[in-house]
Amino acid sequence: MSIFEGFLSTPETLAAFGGHGIVAGMLRFEAALARAQAAEGLIPAEAAHSIAASCQVDLFDVAKIVRDSARAGSVAIPLVRALTEAVGLFNPAAARHVHGGSTSQDVVDTAMALATRDALAWIDADLVRAIQALLALAEAHADQPMLARTLMQPASVTSLGLKCVDWAAPLVRGRLRLRAAAARALQLQLGGPVGTLAQMRGRGAAVRRRMAQDLGLADPGGSWHTQRDEWVALGCELGVVTGSLGKIAGDIALLGQGEVGEVGEPDEPGRGEATTMPHKRNPVASMVALAAAQRAPQRVAGLLAAMVQQQERALGPLQAEIAEWPQLVMSAHGSARALATALPGLRIDAGRMRENIDRVRSGLERCAADEWFSPALAAEAGALARAQVPALRARLDVC
Repeated sequence: MSIFEGFLSTPETLAAFGGHGIVAGMLRFEAALARAQAAEGLIPAEAAHSIAASCQVDLFDVAKIVRDSARAGSVAIPLVRALTEAVGLFNPAAARHVHGGSTSQDVVDTAMALATRDALAWIDADLVRAIQALLALAEAHADQPMLARTLMQPASVTSLGLKCVDWAAPLVRGRLRLRAAAARALQLQLGGPVGTLAQMRGRGAAVRRRMAQDLGLADPGGSWHTQRDEWVALGCELGVVTGSLGKIAGDIALLGQGEVGEVGEPDEPGRGEATTMPHKRNPVASMVALAAAQRAPQRVAGLLAAMVQQQERALGPLQAEIAEWPQLVMSAHGSARALATALPGLRIDAGRMRENIDRVRSGLERCAADEWFSPALAAEAGALARAQVPALRARLDVC
């Protein structure tokens, strides 16, 4: 991560996909593997206890493991080596049972699933906050007239309430799709070197079931080493939600321009200050969400391109995918957090909205002004908003 990326995400998501977070997830995999294999009689219970006791991330030099991964070709290889050495210090007999019958991709994919599960919970919470703020605004300003703009030009009149409903609806739908996709994609990965679990002497499926339950992940019923469809589908849904957040941010940024001045992000000390102009306040939440919407399509495209994975294990595409994935998740959460923070305090200037309507109306002939800027139009838009808010709230409560 470069210095320019940190503020585009959130501290918790950055930590989840950082070295410490991913290595911790990999150690959770190794502990669960040992426990499951002991329960199935594949390794001694004492060995499993020693392995699980050693799977504490603070016992390891994470920076060294990350450095060594460049030479090894996978972060799992130096991690397993370090874990084997740590177990051997206290129980030499148990060391030979570390990582038994598994493979490096099993460890990495599962650690990524664990980190993604945490990140999705944070994204979900921030989406709920953003949606609730928008629905509250929709109710409070259901009948507030404002200009509708089409092709970047003043068109007719709508209501701020309906605009907020239109912002919220894709987030409600996107949240439901994300949860459905996550239920399919957040799976344990356990296939062994070629996906057959042959080294587990016929107990592989039972070990996989136990591990999935231990880690709170779905049991896929097999290996998905090079079958990335459900995983990439989840990535596509993250991209769509990020685009929906970006659309809201783009509208707010346009409405907040000085020449328009109808809405604005919250005023807080230090928020959006310019280096030289004291009168300037930059819409930083919109900036973060727009940056995410710019970056997400490339990340999603990278995931789709990486689906062409060779045979039972991939050379190149997998490594490209796992490099793209954290960037996509971090952008999605950065966008959701930015708007969840800004929308509850969105500043509304009803007077400016009326001025902008009157300015356009004053340049029209009376019949055209009455047709396109009748007060009844805003009232109709408000009625639409009030009708849709309860339905959106009901879908929000489904999850």
